[in-house]
Amino acid sequence: MKKKNILAVIPARMKSSRFPGKPLADLCGKPMVVWASLAAQKSELISEVVVATDSKEIADACRRYRIESVLTREDHATGTDRLAEVASLRNADIYVNVQGDEPLIEPSTIDAAIYGLLKNRGYEVVNLCAKITNHADLINATVPKVALGPDKQAVFFSRCPIPYPKNPKEAAYYRQVCVYVFTKKSLMNFSSFKQGPLERAEEIELLRFLEYGMPIKMVEVKTRSFGIDMPADLKKAVALLKGAHSR
Repeated sequence: MKKKNILAVIPARMKSSRFPGKPLADLCGKPMVVWASLAAQKSELISEVVVATDSKEIADACRRYRIESVLTREDHATGTDRLAEVASLRNADIYVNVQGDEPLIEPSTIDAAIYGLLKNRGYEVVNLCAKITNHADLINATVPKVALGPDKQAVFFSRCPIPYPKNPKEAAYYRQVCVYVFTKKSLMNFSSFKQGPLERAEEIELLRFLEYGMPIKMVEVKTRSFGIDMPADLKKAVALLKGAHSR
């Protein structure tokens, strides 16, 4: 089979409402966005890695670490809208959104998402999920949850615990792991769709696909990765990184 041209895009912006300047936050001596970029570069399947940003500061930081970057518009509502702008300028067979605020993402986890698209014909969007084992994550609104249907297709994403455990024996809980894989067609559709009320209410961008009837294949993984949402989350990431390097 001909090798696919797979482009990883790390969306990064400085004006996070909860954590301004987040992509450049220091994490064990490197900016956070650099950790995510280096993980993507170690993927077995990705051909190229580029950081998509609206900030010259972030672009300059990437240059210092020899990471390619592209300046995008400032008015994008989500990282996937920023990715769609890159896709309109650069051709690839597959596009991967690797979140710049998940610095602990493993290259093998990124590859699992890509294989999810390669092996599941009929889907144009793939996302990862992991079983929730920590009760604090279940009630934490900064941890997006996903309800799964047959064949692990996404039914709904929410910041609330879903499903409601009226029958606790039947309840299984999964958190969203923010690596998204797209065809170019799905990205162009995404950017043409207006944000719907569900996406605006939950502030979870993949809800846009569900609101417009586009299915999302979920792939379950085991990962230590988590999103850095607030400055306090950095302490947990530093501890995990130091623990990994001390083994």
